[in-house]
Amino acid sequence: MTVTTERAAPSAPTAGAADAAALLRRTLRRHAAGVTVITVPGPAGFTATSFTSVSLDPALVTFYLGLTASTARAVQEAGHFAVHVLGPGNAALAQQFARSGTDRFAGVPWTQSPQGLPILGGVPAWLTARVTLRQRIGDHLQIVGEVETCGGPATGPGLVHHDGVFATTATL
Repeated sequence: MTVTTERAAPSAPTAGAADAAALLRRTLRRHAAGVTVITVPGPAGFTATSFTSVSLDPALVTFYLGLTASTARAVQEAGHFAVHVLGPGNAALAQQFARSGTDRFAGVPWTQSPQGLPILGGVPAWLTARVTLRQRIGDHLQIVGEVETCGGPATGPGLVHHDGVFATTATL
């Protein structure tokens, strides 16, 4: 048996596109997503809920960033990035890095990695990765990276975003 997959070409926006975007946004509010802060040299950084693992061998991770985001240029030019996995005590940090038009690093303790990456203090876990792929997908940029280093105590519950607010994980 042969299975083939056909990929449809992206369609041009229509009057229904705004309705579809609103429906998708409303639907995805039901999906709890882990909260991270992504940083690149500059320093530049932003809050992201699109971070996920891709592969264990090789160790690959990915995230997405809107093409119009204030940090898009810095991310497009970066050869490395850091991902900071947040916990319940980092909700204010997540809010600070989600704001546009401000110094997101103001008052935030951080050190610089050998690759020039800001590594934020006080987070449960972090990793650094070398960019292996950048590709435009719709109105976003996908970045894939190969993990190079990891750190942090990696203990405690995670911070999630669900239904428009920050929450924490709990074991059922």
